[in-house]
Amino acid sequence: MNQLTLDLIKLAFLAVLWLFVIAAVGVVRTDLFDQPTSPRSQRKAARQQSRQHQPAGPAGQPRPARHGRSAPKTLLVTGGNLTGTTITLGEQQITIGRASDATLVLTDDYASTRHARLFPQNGEWIVEDLGSTNGTYLDRQKVTAPTPIPVGVPVRIGKTVLELRK
Repeated sequence: MNQLTLDLIKLAFLAVLWLFVIAAVGVVRTDLFDQPTSPRSQRKAARQQSRQHQPAGPAGQPRPARHGRSAPKTLLVTGGNLTGTTITLGEQQITIGRASDATLVLTDDYASTRHARLFPQNGEWIVEDLGSTNGTYLDRQKVTAPTPIPVGVPVRIGKTVLELRK
């Protein structure tokens, strides 16, 4: 082979190597920085989303609880860097993870981008793990299928702990 061919192969290899490096940096950047920057802005975003999703009955009154029992009204963060954050429960599902479009955005290294979701079904709230790396736990038991959440029982996602409250 002549010198020109070898130089072209070297340049092509170098270009492919740089494309790989740029792609890897893009993935890391998205994973680390594609979320609100401060816990304060996360709490503000969570409050705004919970206000948008609050269902109302006739004349703006809240809907009554189903099946004669008192349904939980809020989701409270009891552990982690968002401790004290509350989300008013309505009829909309709540997504939890590091993604910027999640209802509750976590800055927890042990949480996945789309970690878990909570949704109402037949008057109770259900937790479902969305294929997270480290798992979702309901009172020390790993959630492997959609599971009802009793009021006051902790749900752990990484270092963040959540509870339903009345």
